[in-house]
Amino acid sequence: MRDVDVLIIGAGLAGLACGRRLAQCGVTFQILEASDAVGGRVRTDIVDGFRLDRGLQSYQTAYPEGLRVLDLDALDFQRFSRQLMIRHNGRFHRLASPLDSLSGAVRTILRPIGSTLDTLRLLRWKWWCDRMGSETACANAVEPDVTVLEELRSVGRFSPQMIERFFRPLCASVLLDPSLASSARLFRNYFRTFSNGYAAIPATGMQAIPDQLANGLPPDSVRFNTHVIRVSAGEVMLANGERLTARAVIVATEAPTAARLLGTTVNNPGSCGVTTFYYAADRSPIGKPMLMLNGEGHGPITFAAVLSDVAPSYAPPGQSLIAVSVVGATPPPESDVRSQLVEWFGPVVASWRMLRSYHFEHALPEQKVAHLTPWSRPVRVSPGLYVCGDHRDRGSIDGALASGFRAAQACAEELAK
Repeated sequence: MRDVDVLIIGAGLAGLACGRRLAQCGVTFQILEASDAVGGRVRTDIVDGFRLDRGLQSYQTAYPEGLRVLDLDALDFQRFSRQLMIRHNGRFHRLASPLDSLSGAVRTILRPIGSTLDTLRLLRWKWWCDRMGSETACANAVEPDVTVLEELRSVGRFSPQMIERFFRPLCASVLLDPSLASSARLFRNYFRTFSNGYAAIPATGMQAIPDQLANGLPPDSVRFNTHVIRVSAGEVMLANGERLTARAVIVATEAPTAARLLGTTVNNPGSCGVTTFYYAADRSPIGKPMLMLNGEGHGPITFAAVLSDVAPSYAPPGQSLIAVSVVGATPPPESDVRSQLVEWFGPVVASWRMLRSYHFEHALPEQKVAHLTPWSRPVRVSPGLYVCGDHRDRGSIDGALASGFRAAQACAEELAK
């Protein structure tokens, strides 16, 4: 291995963004990745001609860090509709976005998800999120943070029906938190981002995002199938006994791994788990590029989508790809998921073929009030030792990219002294 200034542990989005910034600063580096490809949790597998992202994921086109570091046009994003399908009282209700137009607001009033007052409150909530959910406002906030549930009740004054049928399943799909115990300040920022952009997926799968970052790095920047068991300032020990040295080390892994490698110097905020089941079908059960939310409050399914309705390239011609996600630390029996799908779409579900399932115990860090004050947490552990990942920022693709940039910048400035 060549001599480098910095060793980066992990080739997920944070590690790749970190390497990108170090290269811009003229700092040499090597990324050590335990698996066989870049991406971390953002990977795509090809199974029988279907593109299976490792979990039902999407990218928000209004992400601020992504706008700065990614070539969005080259990723050929395919958009979800800004309408939602919410399951309630035995049927799906299409929720037109009142944030787009007055006609959308009128159509929303006609749905049984909330009341007429809830629609007006949602418009007011959009204004509040634009005012208080910006990066600057959140960074400079002086008011105490509260949970999402507390803010929806006290500030939003939404009805219990609106909270249970709309906000709870929405929070479960976005933050993997059906309890609504996450930071309200963070949720406002997400809501602002979502209402100002679109959820989308690259035509070739979510792995196109880390691939684009990796393609912009110097040749041979990533060393694959390399397992790190111990780190310290300027030194990395591999599972095969090899010892690597550099001027600095940056740990760019998920929170539990970072805590294990760095010890008690890095707080592990806890994790939210999710399982995604992929099914192949002869035709789409909805025929619309919409996210489906479970607003009924029972059954294992949290949210679902027909990804081939969003991006036809996700399935072979004449086939449809359905993704179903279940939030929780333990995967449910597939039979329970299929039973609920039968309730939703009828006996045709019996003909659907399950392609694969993915379970991520650490899909997102928990983002509760105590862990997010501030949300941009320090990336410098000690001289010559840094950490980045979505657990150091917002738990999202954008948070991972932003934390990688911050760690690289801090490291480059220290090495320049």
